[in-house]
Amino acid sequence: MNISVVIPLLNEEESLIELYDWIAGVMQSNRFSYEILFIDDGSTDRSWDIINQLSNNNPQVKGIQFLKNFGKSQALHAGFELAQGDVIITMDADLQDNPEEIPELYDMVQNQHYDMVSGWKKKRYDSVISKNLPSKLFNWAARKTSGVKLHDFNCGLKAYKKTVVKNIDVSGEMHRYIPVLAKTAGFSNIGEKIVQHQARKYGQTKFGMDRFINGFLDLITIWFLSRFGRRPMHLFGALGVLMFAIGFGFSLYLGIDKLFLHPQGRLITQRPQFYLALATMVIGTQFFVAGFLGELILRNRPDKKRYLIKEKLNVL
Repeated sequence: MNISVVIPLLNEEESLIELYDWIAGVMQSNRFSYEILFIDDGSTDRSWDIINQLSNNNPQVKGIQFLKNFGKSQALHAGFELAQGDVIITMDADLQDNPEEIPELYDMVQNQHYDMVSGWKKKRYDSVISKNLPSKLFNWAARKTSGVKLHDFNCGLKAYKKTVVKNIDVSGEMHRYIPVLAKTAGFSNIGEKIVQHQARKYGQTKFGMDRFINGFLDLITIWFLSRFGRRPMHLFGALGVLMFAIGFGFSLYLGIDKLFLHPQGRLITQRPQFYLALATMVIGTQFFVAGFLGELILRNRPDKKRYLIKEKLNVL
């Protein structure tokens, strides 16, 4: 199979038939073998009934219905697990992503050997204040933090090699950072393509301003995981040793001062440096223990892949 199209959705009954017709037309005109995976993330309208209807009439259409709304990341994860195509295309169901971009995205992955290609909505038909400006700030912060040079991390229109989606774990709200997850897993050949963005035709957006707050919090998480996810002791151990050394230095100074310099002076417990030394030594010990426990947990997870193999020679 050439292409799997994974489409997460929530309450998009008005657009589904039009979207299917559009995608099917593109696939047939380019003679692609394909499947379309609709992932219904707990819709409360007629979306699932329409997916059922499309599936009955078209064997290429498959669907998953969640019991409730679990989020876009979980929907993409479910779609990635089922996808069988050599190239996996993700797109939103609101008709703002253009299926006409699929052939070129497929060519970039299959023939130009990109691991993944992310769409860039250079010209957007969204509110400047509520979406455009926050998106620019968010993408700038993501570039600086992750080192992945993309203009639009959160574009729903992306293309992946099959091996990429089978070896990354999209959880929480990490769908915004799939390029970073791919890079962390070792897939470094990440491209970008300017894609056509269209104004929303039906309904309203499902995302509010809180997605940017959550996005920046997730950015901190993904930064930590990409830098120290496989070696937590390098961060927590270093902080612990530094803080313990500061506290020990204060304690040593207080002891020398009391024993040799001012034996008749105030009690050590009456000096503010004593509490500073005590606090930093305790916190430093806790940091060190946190790093040690992180290493133990990491090393005792046989289900977690520590590396990915690119190629094998004479190995069964």
